[in-house]
Amino acid sequence: MKLVCVTILLTLAATLLVLNLTSGEKRLDEQIKREYAMHDAQYQRTLGVMLGSPITEGNRFEALFNGDQIFPPMLAAIRSARTTITFETYIYWSGEIGQAFAAALAERARNGVKVHVLLDWVGSGKMEQRFIQEMEDAGVQVRKFHKPSFYDLSRMNNRTHRKLLIVDGRVGFTGGVGIATEWTGNAQDPKHWRDSHFKVEGPVVAQMQSVFMDNWIKASGDVLHGEAYFPAIAALSVSQGQGKAQTFSSSPSGGSESVHLMYLLSIAAAARTIDLSSAYFVPDDLTVGALVAALRRGVRVRIITPGPIIDSQTVRAASRSAWGPLLEAGAQIHEYQPTMFHVKVFTVDDLLVSVGSTNFDNRSFKLNDEANLNIYDEAFARAQTQQFEKDLSVSKRITFEQWRDRPIWEKVTERFAALVYNQL
Repeated sequence: MKLVCVTILLTLAATLLVLNLTSGEKRLDEQIKREYAMHDAQYQRTLGVMLGSPITEGNRFEALFNGDQIFPPMLAAIRSARTTITFETYIYWSGEIGQAFAAALAERARNGVKVHVLLDWVGSGKMEQRFIQEMEDAGVQVRKFHKPSFYDLSRMNNRTHRKLLIVDGRVGFTGGVGIATEWTGNAQDPKHWRDSHFKVEGPVVAQMQSVFMDNWIKASGDVLHGEAYFPAIAALSVSQGQGKAQTFSSSPSGGSESVHLMYLLSIAAAARTIDLSSAYFVPDDLTVGALVAALRRGVRVRIITPGPIIDSQTVRAASRSAWGPLLEAGAQIHEYQPTMFHVKVFTVDDLLVSVGSTNFDNRSFKLNDEANLNIYDEAFARAQTQQFEKDLSVSKRITFEQWRDRPIWEKVTERFAALVYNQL
């Protein structure tokens, strides 16, 4: 009997390992050719069709930097809700900020607002059960995404990494922030992280709501619709805001390559500049090739990633293993020094700003459920470039010579990390 039990356990472990080493269903395997520039009408026309979401006009955006700027507007929006709140997040841990969100959501539910909270099973593992109990007792519908079961262990490797808050179907928030103490404050020390989040108003909020509904249906089986969730939203006037935008998503169960494709199309269209802020920068060969091709045609490529202060040294090692071809081709790679750098912003040619939950790695491209907001607005893009350069001022540039001459033990560690990271 012992032998049978051991055999069963080993079989289950081997099955889980195989499933976890299985990537998405589809794979981009050819370099995308450059056929138009970022400012050509064809670029937006292509992304408006291929990503599945049309580009809408008449939107307003506000960039929020670090917890002191991010959490107060989110909580204020929740507390102002009159009809509905939909909230999807990966990280939700214990602590004062977690309590504040749970209390605000519960208070609105007690006052008749329909509140729906979708948490990733893995990402919310450090969340106190009392927060969930408080919300559910008040009438909040709380669901966990892909809680593992013995008959479908592979679901645990497909996580919702999306970060979406939509209030009354009219105001949306997205970006990199999680609900945890690490995101509070103003990146003033290693215990308080640097991150960016974005407040959105206008017709594109309906697309954000649609992305939330995609996973809510998977987790609950309920279809939320009607005016309370999808009100008529008129385009804002020129004086109020006129930015173009689209929200799109990716998932192994559908559109698994959407985010990867967006990056590759945008890199191919870049004519002058690419600025990438990435908490987890572990590019695949195809993306490295696209960036090298951009560098060779004269595009300035600047990248900021975390430095020594990072939540996973495996990520940093895996990232560094891929830098060689980029540095040799002229990419400027910088490591942020003051604290953990959790920003996920991609800016091209002072026009496109893509923000959301997506990291620049295989897990985001092929394994996680992700959502990004693409903003096409020159003034907004210039403002993000200013913030990028502010982050650059406290980052350390890594030269090709420094990378090439690093100790052999670092090279070995990085190569091993690159092999295992995408499945961690």
